[in-house]
Amino acid sequence: MTTARAPRLEKITPAHLEAALALRVRPEQEYAVDPVAHSLAEAYVRPDKAWPRVIVDGDRVVGFVMAFLDIDWRDDGTDLRSGLWRLNIAADEQGKGYGRFAVTSVADELRRRGTKHLHVTWHPGPHGPENFYLTLGFEKTTEKVNEEHVGVLRL
Repeated sequence: MTTARAPRLEKITPAHLEAALALRVRPEQEYAVDPVAHSLAEAYVRPDKAWPRVIVDGDRVVGFVMAFLDIDWRDDGTDLRSGLWRLNIAADEQGKGYGRFAVTSVADELRRRGTKHLHVTWHPGPHGPENFYLTLGFEKTTEKVNEEHVGVLRL
């Protein structure tokens, strides 16, 4: 991280909307994450389930993270889950700890809400985020959702 100040999560406001929409991951990672505009559209139509935030360092938007809150995982009311829905770190900002910061911040928010497990899904592949999540302590389950692997972190 490049500034003396710690990175922080902020709500999406008109002040950072353009910077958030301009975020781009590395080209080889684009298959694994939707653009921020798609995420914000989902947050707009599901405001009770989405928790979108920009990752700001100093005055720079360096990433975007969105949690999901109490999603009915099986569509029958028996399994409500919360977790990490999206994580986009700008290509030139990767490797600086912002992803780890974002996941830790989401974990803290979910813990504050009384959640016991943080769920995440990821696309498999050589440029996918599997190793990143595993090094953060997520356990890969045998479950899959739309060909994506499911991981869980105990909070």
